[in-house]
Amino acid sequence: MAGLMQKLDMRQGQSLVMTPQLQQAIKLLQLSNIELAEFVEGELERNPLLERDESESSTESLRQEGEGEPRELELSSPSADANDSIDADSDVIHGDDSKSDLSGVDSTGSTGDALGAGNWSPTGSSGGGAPGEDYDAIANSSRELSLSEHLHAQLATATADPVNKLIGAHLIDLADDDGYMRADLDEIAEQLGVERARIESVLELTQGFDPVGVMARDLTECLALQLKDKNRLDPAMATLLDNLERLAKHDYAALKSLCGVDNEDLDEMIAEIRDLTPKPGLAFSSDTTRAVEPDVFIRQSPDGSWQVELNSDTLPRVLVNNRYYNEITAVARSEADKTFITECSQNASWLVKSLDQRARTILKVASEIVRQQDMFLAHGVAYLRPLNLKTVADAIGMHESTVSRVTSNKYVATPRGMFEMKYFFTSAIPSAGGGDAHSAEAVRFRIKTMINQETAEDVLSDDKLVEHLRDEGIEIARRTVAKYREALNIPSSVQRRRILKRAG
Repeated sequence: MAGLMQKLDMRQGQSLVMTPQLQQAIKLLQLSNIELAEFVEGELERNPLLERDESESSTESLRQEGEGEPRELELSSPSADANDSIDADSDVIHGDDSKSDLSGVDSTGSTGDALGAGNWSPTGSSGGGAPGEDYDAIANSSRELSLSEHLHAQLATATADPVNKLIGAHLIDLADDDGYMRADLDEIAEQLGVERARIESVLELTQGFDPVGVMARDLTECLALQLKDKNRLDPAMATLLDNLERLAKHDYAALKSLCGVDNEDLDEMIAEIRDLTPKPGLAFSSDTTRAVEPDVFIRQSPDGSWQVELNSDTLPRVLVNNRYYNEITAVARSEADKTFITECSQNASWLVKSLDQRARTILKVASEIVRQQDMFLAHGVAYLRPLNLKTVADAIGMHESTVSRVTSNKYVATPRGMFEMKYFFTSAIPSAGGGDAHSAEAVRFRIKTMINQETAEDVLSDDKLVEHLRDEGIEIARRTVAKYREALNIPSSVQRRRILKRAG
């Protein structure tokens, strides 16, 4: 029997600890620019060493006190300065000891270089990503949903077409607090590069959302949508809606003549209209409706390339008052005072670094999105490519959850309008023939359509659904079909056969 012996080994490794400061840096990523401004305002009130930097009003620089001239942040290479971003998720989730992405800022508390614009010539690279991956939005708020958020949630399940999704998202963003979409459809069609008929089709889809009457273009259409929902939009009522100005003037004789009704019928019709909601959007508190300002500007250069730059006007500029820190430290006597001043200095320096890294990370993600979706910018929404978080995350050396946080509540202003970053993400299913990939949502929609067309004698099993999809050029596994079917709350083929037989 071998004797016991003691041995001392030394091993070197790296690990990432979720300190409060790191948690704060990750939290800052998912805040909108409005929420970020509110957060920084609170920090300015709490920390005496933090002060607002008002020395520079130019949007071309984000310099700290004592810094030299800013230089352009080079983003033409996806791998450039990979450590210069907040990407703690990779280390925390996977235990990766190879890197810590919080090491890219110097220890002086300076925000360092200005955040400039990346530009490149349009590429023809495919934007398709790994199959079967869906956008995973980060739930970061417990507040009441705004009207816009409520409509966007319905849009997510209303259509499988990524182009229609983006059009619908754009229309929803144009809706006012009353729930009306009053923008000109011809201008929207020209802006997005699609025909007006498609805009009208998507608008009609969104007009079926809750609350009833939302997304109408005027009061008449709003009331008509509500009456249609109640199955009360007959010709007489439609005529009454077309003559609301006469109703406002109490011209009942003319209304009876136009509508072809008697006094009793007209009184009932007017009572029905008075029971409707002329401003359906007001069911949602306007307090929760957030103003939208772009975080990133995307502009086309004369040579046809795309320039991506941060909206510096929305970025809080703060600095650490080191002179005040030295003065306070010199007169501090008790240990409690010294500890308080030290903590204030550390927190202030960390906030400055976190804000800088947040801005760099947003710019890097936005630049890669533009790189992938340049055809959309150049030719319109019909050229939107399949794109997922993994594709962008791999290209810029970040974790998917970091990209998810960055794209939540962040908006880009493009020549085709303002869009939330997450609108550009649509998951993809590979094509059986090696052609263009299919949107996962489009595949789910196709599965639902095939099942809706079943009869009691012809119920499709999951294997049969796979065969039909492959015949249509969609390469998909049986377990994926089962997952999509269950997500749609559709029972198994055995249960559906029983239901159809009972119904027959």
